[in-house]
Amino acid sequence: MNVIEINNISKSYTDFQLKDVSFNVKAGTIMGFVGENGAGKSTTISAILDLIQSDSGNIKIFNIPAHNFPIYKKEDIGVVFDELQFPEILTAEQISKICIKIYKNWDNSIFASYCKRFSLPLGKPVKDFSRGMQMKLNIAVALSHNAKLLIMDEPTSGLDPIVRDDILDVFLDFVQNPNNSIFLSSHITSDLEKIADYITFIHQGKILMTESKDNLIYDYSIIRCGKDDFEQISKQEIISFKKETMQYSVLVKNKKKLQNKYPKLIFDNPKIDEIMLLLVKGNR
Repeated sequence: MNVIEINNISKSYTDFQLKDVSFNVKAGTIMGFVGENGAGKSTTISAILDLIQSDSGNIKIFNIPAHNFPIYKKEDIGVVFDELQFPEILTAEQISKICIKIYKNWDNSIFASYCKRFSLPLGKPVKDFSRGMQMKLNIAVALSHNAKLLIMDEPTSGLDPIVRDDILDVFLDFVQNPNNSIFLSSHITSDLEKIADYITFIHQGKILMTESKDNLIYDYSIIRCGKDDFEQISKQEIISFKKETMQYSVLVKNKKKLQNKYPKLIFDNPKIDEIMLLLVKGNR
């Protein structure tokens, strides 16, 4: 079952265009959405949430068209952006009192438990919170109204490694329920290597690839070689390559098969950011 289905979404602006964006997010999984700044991540999320109207294509959430998504179902979606989502003068306790009037399924006890887990003071104005505390507050709210899908745009951007690790643990706990799913935009690929089940790469408004994280790490590989060895590799087997000062870096798939075919070459297990760099800056 897919919780998000995106089919050929396009959106044109004066200086940017989403071009036939398509991918699915499966129930019970975490999908990482990666790309450089300006690649189209936030625009895609805005289209999913029906904050902008696409020029063509269609989006479904829980098999319901996004543009007809009923208000009562919106509680099933928790949304987190990379900035504070509440007036700065409010305290966490006051935010909870407001949310109980907004969300039918709001649970004060769950919110209080997340505030305790995140060491968030209930009576302190959120303007006095650090950036990490503000982000934890956004996440606590998103998780306290029985959401089944989290949609997040750069939730760990600018946070220190310890805070990010705390937040990633919460995300992993959330998807222990097979009915829960996460769609997470991030440029911090090391975070996605820890928690994502699938990765979608976007560049200049186009989807370059959607693949399982395990396949990316274990079935894809980067061959480091000189010119002579590079010329021996079949061009049909090359996804992307980049010529560097002393060697070629070559992105390939079917690692075991190619290791048998080219036993003298060096095959490295790639990191997600290395794959992204070769897809974006390499020759394809």
